[in-house]
This record gives sequence, structure tokens and C-alpha cells, in this order.
Amino acid sequence: MSVRLPEPLQRLTTDPDAPLRQGAYRSALRDERVAAILGAALGILFSICFVTGLYSHIQQNPVSWLPIRPRPAGLYRFTQGLHVAAGIASVPVLIAKLWVVWPRFVSFPVARRLSGLVERLGLFPLVAGGIFMTFSGVANIAQWYPWRFSFTASHYWMAWVTMGSIVAHGGAKWAIARRTLARPSRRPALADADPELGTSAEDEAGAGLTRRGLLTTVAAASGVLTLTTIGQTVRPLRRLGLLAPRDPATGPQGRPVNRGAVNAGVVDLAQSPFYRLEVSGRVARPLSLDLKDLRAMPAHDTVLPIACVEGWSFSAPWSGVRIRDLLEMAGAERDRTILIESLEPRGAYRTSTLNPDQAADRDTLLALDLDGETLALDHGYPCRLIAPNRPGVLQTKWVNRVVVL
Repeated sequence: MSVRLPEPLQRLTTDPDAPLRQGAYRSALRDERVAAILGAALGILFSICFVTGLYSHIQQNPVSWLPIRPRPAGLYRFTQGLHVAAGIASVPVLIAKLWVVWPRFVSFPVARRLSGLVERLGLFPLVAGGIFMTFSGVANIAQWYPWRFSFTASHYWMAWVTMGSIVAHGGAKWAIARRTLARPSRRPALADADPELGTSAEDEAGAGLTRRGLLTTVAAASGVLTLTTIGQTVRPLRRLGLLAPRDPATGPQGRPVNRGAVNAGVVDLAQSPFYRLEVSGRVARPLSLDLKDLRAMPAHDTVLPIACVEGWSFSAPWSGVRIRDLLEMAGAERDRTILIESLEPRGAYRTSTLNPDQAADRDTLLALDLDGETLALDHGYPCRLIAPNRPGVLQTKWVNRVVVL
């Protein structure tokens, strides 16, 4: 008994490697040149996200053989802002790329050669990884987590899977993409006649986008999304940040926060009259200082950014006690790693570390004031860590212990 395939599938079997234009998939926009240009743009944007994301990962998970330097002070602010901007810009490009190559996913037979089958199977981690990375990244900057797994761990490892798939796919398609991009497309234009469907050039004239129009539309969509979100870190563009999850001028003391004192469970401890800052560990003279003691020490003023992993940031004037002055007062040895502990009873970021270079930097402070005013409770009162070139999650708030390791 033979089974007759539907007409569109019969056409697919004649040449599975040819672009599909018949039936529901018929469109001159589904063109090898368009696909190659979108693929190249997506590869660049994903590579930017990968490199900047890897830098953020090393910041939060330091390794001894690659210590993070405290300068330039605004480097993390730049890299993480670029990471989020590139991720947002990639969304329209990814959607357009999937639409253009969609017929390839449903063509029959799946492959005529083993190499074709391997290539087709390699598309699964590439497509799934791209969709996961963009969706989870956008959800994270909006602080929306409709899943139960760890975002940081899954986003990190899926980034390696996705980039590995991009490299493998790019290698397999390099010769074709290079040839396609080197010459104008030979595919018929949208207004060309299609005798098979009984249409003429006159019938199709002005029927829709040209290929250039499609690429321009995708580029414009990426640009609009970027402009309407990047204001959360680029202050001059703040008025354009209609889609930005954070306003860098809204929050306690006119500055945003992700986690307040109530959620952290430190309201009573932070305001207790018995608060003490302990300096301990490998020191000659352990210290126990109250707020009056800290205020009596020489104050240092600096302007540093708070740069959040979600892409928003702000720069502000801070004033407080230098970490290196505290360590000198306690008789601590140089070239030691410093552990900073918070009053928070629990949480992934209740502690953070400073490598020797970070601890010795002139602008690494236990800040007592923000914008010339005593720290608000949500900003880390009675004192918080502020240091150059550092993620916001590692600028520990409500500090009560400094431990020399």
C-alpha cells in the first residue's frame, strides 16, 4: 500500500537542499543571502554576550590564576551594559533568522548523506540554546523567573553549549556563507513572475517587503529595543528608556535597589544600638568598632558606579572608610584576600571577597554616606562595601565583619 504525500511535501522531496518557496512557505525573503547576513549578525551579537558574560562569571566566581583588577573603575559597568544591550538587540535578529530558515527544519527527507544528518542534528542545540539564552536573559533583567532551576548556572552552561553549536555550524557553513555573501543573490526578486502558481510580476509588484526591506526592518527593531532599554545604564538616554526595567533615578535617595532591608531580614540588626563592625582573622589587633568609631576615622570621598548584573547602573558620590586604612589599623599582613560579611542571615551574596589589589585600592570603601547623606537602610546602612570595577551583587550591604584570610 503506497501513501501519497501532500503536494507541498512532494515538492520538498525533489530537492531537500533547495530553499522552499511553494505553498505556505513560498517567499522570496527566504533567501540564502538573507539567512547568511542574519546568521552573521546573530553570531556577532551572541559572541559579544558570551565574552562579556564570561567576564561577569569570573567576577562572581574568582579564580586564582586570573585575578580581577580594580581598574578601570567603570569596566564592569560597560561590559555588563553591553552584555544586556547585545542580548536585547539579538531578539529580533533571532526571530527573523528562524523564520527565514524554518523550511529547512521541515524538509523531507531529513538528509541524504550522513554528513547532512549530523548537520541537521546539530541544529537542535543551536536553535534551542539561542531561544533559551534570549528568553531567560530577558526574563532575568525583568526579574521574572517562571522556572525552578538556577538562572545563573543554567545561563552559564547553556552559553557554552550555544557558542559551541554556533562555532560548529559556522564551520560547516563557512564556505557556503562566504560564497553567498561575496556575490549578489541569484534568487528571483519578490516581483518576479511565478508561472507555477499562475501569478505575474504585475500581480506581485508591491506585494510585501523586499529582502533589503526585511533586513532594514530587523535592524530598526533591534535599534529601537536597544534605545528604549539602554537608558537604564546610559544616563543621557534615560528619557528614551520606555522599556527599561529600571529607572536609574528612582529609589531610596534617588537610586534604585534590587534587594531591600525588609527582604534581606536585617531591619532590626542594622538599626540596633549594639551594632559593631568586627575586623578579625590574620590580624595583629582585632577591631570592634561602632558607628561613632567609624565616623571618627578619616573619611575618603569618591565617585563610583553600582553596576547590576541585570544591566542597570548608576554612578554616585560615596564617602566612608578605606578598607586599607582599617586593615592597617588592625595590623593585617599585605597581599591577603579579604572576606566581607553581611548582617543578612542567609543568601547567595551575604559574603564577598576582595583580592589583594582590590583591598588595597584607594577607592575601596566601607561607605557610610551616599550623595552627601547617611546611607538609607535599603542602600546598606550602617555601612556597605563599594569598590571599583565590581558587580553590584558583590558590593555587599549591611557589613558587620571584615575577615583577613
